[in-house]
Amino acid sequence: MAALIDLCVVGALLGLLYSGLVLSLLALNPGSFRFPALDLVFSGAVGFVVAVLYLAGCWSVSGCTVGSVAMGLRVVGRRSGRLKPLTALLRGVACVVFPVGLLWVALDRHRRSLQDIVFGSRVIYVRPC
Repeated sequence: MAALIDLCVVGALLGLLYSGLVLSLLALNPGSFRFPALDLVFSGAVGFVVAVLYLAGCWSVSGCTVGSVAMGLRVVGRRSGRLKPLTALLRGVACVVFPVGLLWVALDRHRRSLQDIVFGSRVIYVRPC
């Protein structure tokens, strides 16, 4: 559920970026304005970068994304502290590239995802961040 909420947040961020692009183009050349047509590769690359930076930034600063706050979760490192920025970035890439790895929590007796096992992180239950 937290991942779905975070997916909506990333979608909203992408919408804001597109709106900013539209408004910038309108401000620069209002006479011949047209809505920009973005191709699939560019949009996918921007979506990937936004998702990874969103996850990594949230995890390295507070351990909580919007979705994890809603669900009462926090991502912590090996010693229950915040994730280091590089670890958070690599874990973010792994979560975006291989989201199916998150489903491993249903099979692992310690409730760890494949990303948690690889990067030494844990997801714990907490009061709201």
